[in-house]
Amino acid sequence: MNAVVTSNPVPAARSELSFWPLQIAGWLGYFALNFTAAMGDGKPLHYVIASAAVAVCGFLVTSVLRLGYRRLWPLSVPRMAAGAAAMLVLATLVQMKLYVAIVFRWCDDCELHSVFGYLWYFASMFYLLLSWSGLYFGIKFARQSQQQKEAALRAQNIAHAAQLKMLRYQLNPHFLFNTLNAISTLVLDDRRDTAYRMVGSLSAFLRHSLDADPEQRVTLAQEVEALELYLGIEQLRFGERLKVVMDVEPAAREALVPSLILQPLIENAIKYAVSRREEGACIELVARREDDPAGAAWLDLHLRDDGPGYVEAEAAPNGHARVGLANTRERLRVLYGERQTFEIGERRPHGVDVHIRLPFEAA
Repeated sequence: MNAVVTSNPVPAARSELSFWPLQIAGWLGYFALNFTAAMGDGKPLHYVIASAAVAVCGFLVTSVLRLGYRRLWPLSVPRMAAGAAAMLVLATLVQMKLYVAIVFRWCDDCELHSVFGYLWYFASMFYLLLSWSGLYFGIKFARQSQQQKEAALRAQNIAHAAQLKMLRYQLNPHFLFNTLNAISTLVLDDRRDTAYRMVGSLSAFLRHSLDADPEQRVTLAQEVEALELYLGIEQLRFGERLKVVMDVEPAAREALVPSLILQPLIENAIKYAVSRREEGACIELVARREDDPAGAAWLDLHLRDDGPGYVEAEAAPNGHARVGLANTRERLRVLYGERQTFEIGERRPHGVDVHIRLPFEAA
């Protein structure tokens, strides 16, 4: 809760630094405009002192007015508006009094002959300070809006990062359970040497998995290396029943992809294509870079198998297949929004084709 109410000194410091250059520049501009108008009206040259004095008074009055406005800023909008209006009228009376005193001292023909003269001076000073106040609050509200947008964007990025970590770390227990189950099967079948090699391969893969940052992307070449670590484990288990073909063109190897995005898809193919057929199955990864007519580049990925085919109702009773596929689809949605494609289709004569299409971003 403290983090919510604690003020951030950086925006306040930036506001402080930018106010004074604008304040000085604004009143210098007023001085130049006032003096040139007086010269055009036939005033003597020494009237420059009066113009400078009026500008200095305006500078001081608005600097004090700013302190009052800053005290009003935390209030509700109606109370802030009422307080600002009262301060504006008071500041206008002070500025008008100073203006009249200075101008009358340096101008012999500027005497007032009726109350309407004072009303005119009040109206002109009120318009001047009202314009200054409008600029002050306009810039203040614009900066507050920008800070709120930045804070919302930071919160959204933090939420996305947490969601990505959750999705990535969901896979580890699932994969670990399947692999340990396979190792226990090898031990029961008295294939201890194969089980020991699988434990070593599992250690290498988990080390790679834990070192990979869920929020960072890796090149497709690095992703293929991670897949080869995983497939090394599964080939110890299935032997010649598991066939793998990697058809990745050189241009696609430098494309950035989410880390371990393909591993659950490979795992799903092994579980529902290789393990269900006595003769096993072939898993094929095809990666291409494609350029559309609009000039955009895309990474086109196909993960295919020649197993019995994909039937969602059959693949999901224990929830394992659904976790991997839904997890991959959700990660891609969080990272790329609508700029991605994730489709699962049947191959002919049999098998499954998982198609992923992402914006091509080179490392």
